Amino acid sequence: MIYLADTANVEELKKLFYYFPLEGVTTNPTILAAEKKPMSQIMPKLVELVGDKMLHVQMISNKAEDMVREAVAYKKMYDLGDNYFAKIPVTEEGYRAMPMIKDKGINVTATAIFTQQQALVAARAGADWVAPYVNRLDNISSHGIEVVGNIVENIKRYNLNTGVLAASFKTVDQVHRVSMMGSQAATVGFEILERLRSHPMTDTSVEWFENDAKGIYDIDF
Repeated sequence: MIYLADTANVEELKKLFYYFPLEGVTTNPTILAAEKKPMSQIMPKLVELVGDKMLHVQMISNKAEDMVREAVAYKKMYDLGDNYFAKIPVTEEGYRAMPMIKDKGINVTATAIFTQQQALVAARAGADWVAPYVNRLDNISSHGIEVVGNIVENIKRYNLNTGVLAASFKTVDQVHRVSMMGSQAATVGFEILERLRSHPMTDTSVEWFENDAKGIYDIDF
């Protein structure tokens, strides 16, 4: 499973890209609003930080034709390449927009998915990635991990060229469980990414190594 950062905070991304093997960044209006800056100020910094990694940008238009124009506009404005993915919600207009955007040579990530059938329809409409919301399902007494597993199984069963990009996490355990379900990717917030790569026993072990190495590691380098 590959990891993406679900944040538009430049300082968080700088830290993550310094050490974490990220494959990209995902954004949505809520994430951008948290930075209290207009998109025109945030996007150039994100494009610079991401480089040739994936950048998933959500369309805010309601009509299919407007979604297409919006997706094309971002691509041209920021000179985006094959690493650019237009995030499209799985609404009536969204499903209609997906093949239209693909026809423009732009990748599509279907978002705001809550059922395996929504994901399957999006895959049939040409989505490159489908993004089920794990924690939001759990919050309504549903089973987000199970839904992710069913989506993975459906895509394999029908040989669809679509990846599962699990989203909406509140715990490290949720990330772990979607990886065990076979999700190809997960987009995760800064704090959870920091927690999943660390463990207090690792820190303790490093301290032991450092103490034991004193007077033993005497080779200059």
